[in-house]
Amino acid sequence: MSLLTLTSPSAAMRTGTAGDRSTGMQPMQGRCTLVGAGPGDPELLTLKALKAIQSATVLLVDDLVSDEIVAMAAPGARVIHVGKRGGCKSTPQSFIERLMIMAVREGEHVVRLKGGDPFIFGRGGEEVEHLAQAGIHVEVVNGITAGLAGLTSLGVPLTHRAHAQGVVFITGHAKPGSPGPDWRALAATAHSARLTLVIYMGVSSAGSIQDELLSGLPPETPVVVVQNASLPSQRHAVGTLVTLRHTIADNGLCSPSIIVVGDVLQGLAAASSSAHVALEKAA
Repeated sequence: MSLLTLTSPSAAMRTGTAGDRSTGMQPMQGRCTLVGAGPGDPELLTLKALKAIQSATVLLVDDLVSDEIVAMAAPGARVIHVGKRGGCKSTPQSFIERLMIMAVREGEHVVRLKGGDPFIFGRGGEEVEHLAQAGIHVEVVNGITAGLAGLTSLGVPLTHRAHAQGVVFITGHAKPGSPGPDWRALAATAHSARLTLVIYMGVSSAGSIQDELLSGLPPETPVVVVQNASLPSQRHAVGTLVTLRHTIADNGLCSPSIIVVGDVLQGLAAASSSAHVALEKAA
């Protein structure tokens, strides 16, 4: 069965290795590129990412990749949406990897197009390992991750000599069956080492994350939640660690969002507080 006739994960599981079964001939093997599409703004794509997208014959596209970026593909390219979004129904990872292998063996240039960076919570490492086991080399093209783009859009750095000596990217969505991060240990380390915490996929568990982080970080530690980083629909809300769950709920913020915690946000928090006071006076 060819990739072109594959319509479901169950069909993929019934399919053997690609090739012309009637003649026994195998086509020339193609190639595979994992491409980071960045946070959504097409202008944040790297030149290398753009070239890969334009040269692809098959694109397997994650849900968070913007339509404008997908539209950069060649007119004859096959675009397959394999939605991967936290909290929503997703295409099984094993099915996606099966598609990638099948298409490469059919001679296609496969681009696995992922939001942000393939190697930052994008399962890129899993896909590289799986394809390597099938004898397929994978090229990886980095993309700008939402944690960086979101904060940059607010004029705030992730590190600052006076406030943050480092940054930690961490997921708030643990793998099923995994205990997830040790938030108490992380809070203690972040406080002593002066680190900025950038939490991905943490909105649904923000309440428990807040409670755990308060064991080692001061309640007045500034936080910001950024939804749809870099897109025209971007929204954000500023608060403190002790008000994190209420900040999210009161502003109706939802996935995809990043949560940033740390003193590097002091300037943003002060500006937000001043603006709030000004609005109250005006009212």
